[in-house]
Amino acid sequence: MTVIVDFLNSILWGYVLVWGLLGVGVFFTWRSGFIQFRHFAEFFRVIASSRETTSNGISPFQALTISLASRVGTGNLAGVAVAIYLGGPGAIFWMWMVALVGMATAYAESSLAQLYKVRNADDQYRGGPAFYMDKGVGSKAMGYAFSVALILSFGLIFSAVQANSISVALEEAFSIPKLVTGLVVAGLAGIVIFGGIRSIASVAEKVVPAMAGLYVLVALFVVVTHITEVPGVLWLIVSSAFGLQEAAGGFTGGLMAALLNGVKRGLFSNEAGMGSAPNIAAVAVPQPHHPSSQGMVQGLGVFIDTLVICTATALMILLSGVVDYSEGAPTGMALTQIALDEHIGSFGPIFVGLAIFFFAFTSILGNYSYAENAMEFLGLGGKIPLLVLKGLVIAMVLWGSVQAVTTVFNFADASMAVMATINLVAILILSKTVAKLTKDYFAQRAAGQEPVFHAKEYPELGEGIDRTIWNQDVESER
Repeated sequence: MTVIVDFLNSILWGYVLVWGLLGVGVFFTWRSGFIQFRHFAEFFRVIASSRETTSNGISPFQALTISLASRVGTGNLAGVAVAIYLGGPGAIFWMWMVALVGMATAYAESSLAQLYKVRNADDQYRGGPAFYMDKGVGSKAMGYAFSVALILSFGLIFSAVQANSISVALEEAFSIPKLVTGLVVAGLAGIVIFGGIRSIASVAEKVVPAMAGLYVLVALFVVVTHITEVPGVLWLIVSSAFGLQEAAGGFTGGLMAALLNGVKRGLFSNEAGMGSAPNIAAVAVPQPHHPSSQGMVQGLGVFIDTLVICTATALMILLSGVVDYSEGAPTGMALTQIALDEHIGSFGPIFVGLAIFFFAFTSILGNYSYAENAMEFLGLGGKIPLLVLKGLVIAMVLWGSVQAVTTVFNFADASMAVMATINLVAILILSKTVAKLTKDYFAQRAAGQEPVFHAKEYPELGEGIDRTIWNQDVESER
């Protein structure tokens, strides 16, 4: 089994997805009319006053914080350090490039999730890639395969991985036994996830902005206190990305090492194209009431994750001067902690421990919300199946806190690669719909109107969408 998993990972992550996700991002950047560049201000406008909830769904701001809860985790602290160690400072440049094109991919998949969402038995909005694979592409099989892969990777295994990161960080920072951490995290996670998606949204909208804001403030303090060195570091990042300074700091990997490690770590961090964030994007009530608005909200999530938080980590590491490229030198979380120790003293490792606790804990909550949506598609959205899922998530959190999770993490990588591959095929098939939604949205904006989705303007969608969601008076649209 290990051999099969490793083979799948080497093929899918080494070839298919690294280039596929990047290529799809470039394609949707073009197909959407370079939306993330031409209409960047709109990404902020749609989130500025979107705190309204309804009885059917959560607010776009809550959807953004839940998706950030999943996106912002160990990849933003440990992953950035690994990218720099394996790919040199230039890897950060390629992480930026992946995020910039990934904003268009995130926009596309979340707009489709909004468009094809449904109401469940409790009159709550549910949706995601599995739903647009079924109703848009016309393939239930794709939806089933995607849902199973998502539940295994995001719902279960990644919960163990995030819990492991928390227990390791707290043991190093505070000497807290891993079992104690596991029991506490499992208990806290249980309290929240047993309240369902609304409970997760309520926690995420408070914790995620607070922790992310504090982390960025620390980074700004580091930048300000080293302001004369910042231009040199930024030039090092850009020049190293093209191999112009490949020997800087002892790194000799060159252009391809920077490119591949930057792309891989960028994709792992922001999840654009993976098909994860659309599961919560579909639960939101969009403001304005058009699928494209929620697509832009999730595109903004990619920007915040990589171009803000990952950049903050990268600058703190590179400005510290502690990076050692020799074999066996500290990397990952250890490197990030050493860098913060250099900047703010002994409180540095403690701060990283606290940051990873909140980032990884909220990732567990966000990942569960995705799995609940996938269960709905599989017809397992009843109380008993969801109770079993919640129990399994808590068990995985406890297990992951005390066990090394390397092998099972490789399995999660393979499972995530499968779901990402299926999702990329689906959104490419539906790219014409994405282009039409985008054109419609900005045509209404140009006419001075608040964009509203009119189902009658999309006869080609047939019965694939729930017209009662998008129109108060269904008869007037027929």
